[in-house]
Amino acid sequence: MLERRLYFHIDWLMVAAMLLLCCISVAMVYSTTWDPARNAAPRFYVTQIYAIAMGLAALVACLSVDYRRLADNSHFFYVLVAGLLIYTLFFGAAIGGGRRWIPLRLFNLQPSEFAKLAVALVLAKFFDESRRGNPTTNDLLLGGAMTVVPFVLIYKEPDLGTAVTLLPIFLGIAYLAGLRLRLLGVVVLALVIMAPVAWKFGLRDYQRTRISTFLDPTQDPRGAGYQQIQARLAVGSGGLWGKGFRKGTQAQLRYLPVAQNDFVFSALGEEQGLVGVLVTLGLYLFVILRSLETARLAKDRLGTYLVIGVLSSFTFQVIYNITMSAGLAPVKGLTLPLMSYGGSSMVATLAGFGLILNVRMRRFTN
Repeated sequence: MLERRLYFHIDWLMVAAMLLLCCISVAMVYSTTWDPARNAAPRFYVTQIYAIAMGLAALVACLSVDYRRLADNSHFFYVLVAGLLIYTLFFGAAIGGGRRWIPLRLFNLQPSEFAKLAVALVLAKFFDESRRGNPTTNDLLLGGAMTVVPFVLIYKEPDLGTAVTLLPIFLGIAYLAGLRLRLLGVVVLALVIMAPVAWKFGLRDYQRTRISTFLDPTQDPRGAGYQQIQARLAVGSGGLWGKGFRKGTQAQLRYLPVAQNDFVFSALGEEQGLVGVLVTLGLYLFVILRSLETARLAKDRLGTYLVIGVLSSFTFQVIYNITMSAGLAPVKGLTLPLMSYGGSSMVATLAGFGLILNVRMRRFTN
C-alpha cells in the first residue's frame, strides 16, 4: 500500500494538469448542453463531476498498489475484461445500433474503455518476461493474439474506433521491446496491400461512407458529411478569442451533433477561440511529455513498457479526435480523453494515469 515517503514522489504537476483538463471538461459539458429556451442546462455536467470523482478514486486505487503486483495479476484483469466484453455482446444495452454498455443501477458500464488498461498490463508483463533483445516471432504472435482477442470483441459491438486504440498499445510496447523497424515496415506494407480487401469485406457500409465523405463532405452535406462540415464551421468561426462561454452558435443551436462528446474540441474552438485551443493543447502536451519522462525514469523494463502502453493509446486518441474535429480525419466515435462527456472513458483514463504515476512514484523503491 501507499507509504508516506512515496507521497513526496508523486508527480503533482501532472496531476494538476489533468485536473485542469477535467475542469475544462465540466465547463464545456455545461456550455454545450445549455438550453437557451429553458435558460438552464441539463444535469450532464453533474454526471461528469461524479465521473471525475470516481476516476480520481480509481487513480488513487491504481496508485496505491505496487504496479509490479498489478502486472503479476494482469491475466486476471485481462480475462475479466474479456468476459465483460463477451457479456456485452449478448446482454448489453442496445443503444444507437450497437451493444457497448452494460446497464447497472447507477450508471452504464462500457467495458471496452477498460480493455485498454488490461491489454497494457498484460502486454507489459508478457514482454518484460520474454527473452532480452529483439522479440522473437513467437513473442510478437502471442502479443498480437492478446491484442486481437479484445479487438475483435469490441469490433463486433460494433465499435471500430475504440478497437483501433488497442493497436498503438501493442505497437508501442513491442517497439520498445525491440521490434525491428524493417518488420514493422513489412506489416504496414501488408496492410496497404490488404486495404482493398478490408474496404470490400471488412468495413460496414456506414464506415465506408464516413471515409468517402471525409474526402468530400459536400457529396452528402445533410447526411454523412454533416458532422464534419459543422465541426469545421465551429472551429473556424471561433477566431482568436472565441465567441465566449455559452455563446457558441454551432453547439448552442444544436447544429453540431453531440457537441459534449465526440466534438467537444470543436465546441471549445468556437467558444474559446485559438487562445483556448492552444492552452488546452499545451495541457495535453505537458501531460504527454511528463509521461514520457516517467517512462525514461522507470526503474525497470516493466514500468517503462506499462507507461508506454497506456500513453500510446491516450496519445493516439487525443491526436485522432483533435484532427477529426478540425476536419483532417474521418469522423469516428472516439472521445477526447479527459474532456469528452462519458463516465467509463473518464474513469478508465484517470485509472491509466494512476498506473503512470505509480511507476514514477516507485522509481526509488526496491
